[in-house]
Amino acid sequence: MSAPRRNRSPLATILSWLYALLLAAPLYYLVVSALKTNIEIFTRPFALPARWLWDNFGTAWRTADLGRALVNSVFISVVAIVLTLCLAVPAAYALARQDNRLARVITGTFSAGFLIPPFAALIPTVVLAIESGLFGTREFQMLFLPASALPLSVLLLTQFMRTVPQALVESAALEGAGHWRLLISVYVPIARPGVVSVTILQLLTFWNEYLFSLTITGTAPDVRTVQVALPMLVSDATNLGVLAAGTVLAVLPVYVAYSLMNRRMQEALTAGAVKG
Repeated sequence: MSAPRRNRSPLATILSWLYALLLAAPLYYLVVSALKTNIEIFTRPFALPARWLWDNFGTAWRTADLGRALVNSVFISVVAIVLTLCLAVPAAYALARQDNRLARVITGTFSAGFLIPPFAALIPTVVLAIESGLFGTREFQMLFLPASALPLSVLLLTQFMRTVPQALVESAALEGAGHWRLLISVYVPIARPGVVSVTILQLLTFWNEYLFSLTITGTAPDVRTVQVALPMLVSDATNLGVLAAGTVLAVLPVYVAYSLMNRRMQEALTAGAVKG
């Protein structure tokens, strides 16, 4: 006998569609603006273009040198995410397995990281970059981003890893599993939704980072990120269609990555629910 079908209320359906439209409207406006002239953007903001200006994308690509900027952003973001996970996963495992005073102090220290606003850390970070000889390089950005992401990443992963059944841990320990084996074979698979969530969250954060990228990495074409390159399209006679096209090109890679990883997170959550 099949399970009774749940009837969604009309109000819930209406609110769901309104929410979807609320999210889709800015994206639609951005995409159609990328194919218009300035006059059309102001006079017919939500209408389809009278003439589709695909050349706006080529102009944005060449003017801001977006190809090199996208490569820099991808390289910095990927390396920073790998370093973040390599540091956060073992730290979360250690905190999840301990429930003593020292663990609570360390957890509180990570929590204190939320109390430091980014602007307050800007000058000390610049001084550190200069003293280490890495000012104006991508390498410092790759080291700084994981450091700034550790508080949230460790706390989130710790909560996920605390859901691992103790009986499963004891069973693996009886079979001779050490800490690394427990981490890789037991904790990480069960906490996979948390790992994917942290990856998605930090990918969005790293990709959109502007202040420290501009101040520390700089605007040189060979090191600047895509967020720093986009303002190169702004001038006294800004072509807003070209600017919108550049924004679309900057958003597209992270949107695709988010869509792929979000599906993996949903699959992991579904698999965990079935196993439970």
